[in-house]
Amino acid sequence: MEAKQLRTQRNPLIASGIILGLGTGGLFDGILLHQILQWHHMLSSVRPTVTVAEMKVNMVWDGFFDAATWILTLLGIFLLWRAGEQKDVFWSGRTFFGALLLGVGLFDFFEGLIDHQILGIHHVKPGTNELIWDIGFLVLGAILAIAGWILIKSEEKVMGNG
Repeated sequence: MEAKQLRTQRNPLIASGIILGLGTGGLFDGILLHQILQWHHMLSSVRPTVTVAEMKVNMVWDGFFDAATWILTLLGIFLLWRAGEQKDVFWSGRTFFGALLLGVGLFDFFEGLIDHQILGIHHVKPGTNELIWDIGFLVLGAILAIAGWILIKSEEKVMGNG
């Protein structure tokens, strides 16, 4: 099987894994950092949570964020279901897990770049060492994305097509 054919036959699995990774990465961020640890909220750098009214505004925007990542997760499940119906899709745990990691990493990297650095609407952990936390989040995202990409590409090598 040629490498191009292998990629084409894995594309539905890779696409569903990336979308699921984007969605679950966002849900993890929202649940852990926004709700459990309460390090930040969606707009906490522009609407600090010093009053109940400001907290309510932030909670609404956290809800919009969670809803968007939930929709991405549902879309990923739908795409995975569709991939399962296709007879020519090459199923591989390595490829799928790599795609999940790639999606989570892409979410972390781009959410960190856009929301933390470009827009400045919130930071991972505001206050002392804020920039270090933000850079760590970007580095984590890059590492996860690279690890996912390596897993996806390693499947081609295992199959003798890399």
